[in-house]
Amino acid sequence: MLTPRDDQEISPSIYDMIDQVNKRMPDHPELNQMFKNCFTNTMATTIQRKEDGTTFVITGDIPAMWLRDSAAQVRPYLLLASEDEDIADMIAGLVERQLKYILLDPYANAFNETESGKGHQEDLTQMNDWIWERKYEIDSLAYPIQLSYLLWKNTGRTTQFNDTFRKASQIIMQLWQVEQHHETKSPYTFQRLDAPETDTLTREGRGTETVYTGMTWSGFRPSDDRCEYGYLIPSNMFAVVALRYLQEIAEVVFENETLAATAQQLEEQINKGIQDYGTVEHPEYGTIYAYETDGKGNHNLMDDANVPSLLSLPYLGYVEENDEVYQNTRRFILSSHNPYFYEGTAAAGIGSPHTPEGYIWHIALSMQGLTTEDRNEKLRLLQLIHKTDADTGLTHEGFSANNPHEYTRPWFSWSNMLFSELIMDYCGFRVQK
Repeated sequence: MLTPRDDQEISPSIYDMIDQVNKRMPDHPELNQMFKNCFTNTMATTIQRKEDGTTFVITGDIPAMWLRDSAAQVRPYLLLASEDEDIADMIAGLVERQLKYILLDPYANAFNETESGKGHQEDLTQMNDWIWERKYEIDSLAYPIQLSYLLWKNTGRTTQFNDTFRKASQIIMQLWQVEQHHETKSPYTFQRLDAPETDTLTREGRGTETVYTGMTWSGFRPSDDRCEYGYLIPSNMFAVVALRYLQEIAEVVFENETLAATAQQLEEQINKGIQDYGTVEHPEYGTIYAYETDGKGNHNLMDDANVPSLLSLPYLGYVEENDEVYQNTRRFILSSHNPYFYEGTAAAGIGSPHTPEGYIWHIALSMQGLTTEDRNEKLRLLQLIHKTDADTGLTHEGFSANNPHEYTRPWFSWSNMLFSELIMDYCGFRVQK
């Protein structure tokens, strides 16, 4: 267990939630203890409140802030934010910092706390001293919109919808419009020399060739691995959800018909592209969603543990859990037909090409539980996560399906918080969407 920093106190509301979970799960003290470890660890070790009112959140064992990870790390705390103003302030401060980073460079995925020049400064792309890494990923822009929206829906707060939000929203939409035409309009290239192939883009940094579909292009997956084909379906679906949120914010909060119309038009174009190009007919499972496509007839049939994933679509709000195509896709990706579904003597679940072959991710097990209505299945997955924690009391990134004591990343806050969200979900505490 990591030692909490002295500058970050644990809010009483966090302990109140821990007590409520304990009362609803009296027969599972081992899960209650693990929940306490995970739920307090993120607050104690990764969240830094700054003098300017913003919040900087490290991922855990890497000292940079990922736009995706930081939003996912604080999401379960939204359940406390309606009654705990300090936690609401912390989340609003994170949103502000995320949006300011996007204004610095909307193509970057991870940032430094200060203008320190740390990170991957040798990459062949337009780096600056604020940027830790500049792998362009659609979800990096969708997550801050989602977090802003969920803060509103769970607390009623609208102060996060300020000039920074307006400017960042317009930049995000403009970038997604540009990347609908990646081959002809995009200024973005990325190369990393002397690195694994998954860390760099082909064609002198432009990635594999695509044609227009209506969807928006992504260089990298939420795993930070490069896309095989440029249209990453689950991330485009997340963009659709984020644009629907943005349309509602524009109509209700800003009363800005122009912004709302732009969001609606872009959402409709991307969603049509998903429906037209993002599905395939599988001989065993029927119509399923592909993970990636290029618009030229090529599809990548798989799923990755990192979110957004195909497994996570109901969690993201793109479809309902009982959606037929989703259920077909779910059966496919939770089977040996998915090249990254692993089954061993200790566990079965989805892994990632980002980690060794045969390694299952706790994030994927938590998401499997969050996207089923079966309470027995939720409990089974909670118990499986506990049994595969290598006696650390915390979750990890990937672990061997045959030996959970072989694992990556002993300190991975996003995974800890997704487990926390699953156990709260099992107890009936859910973030309002």
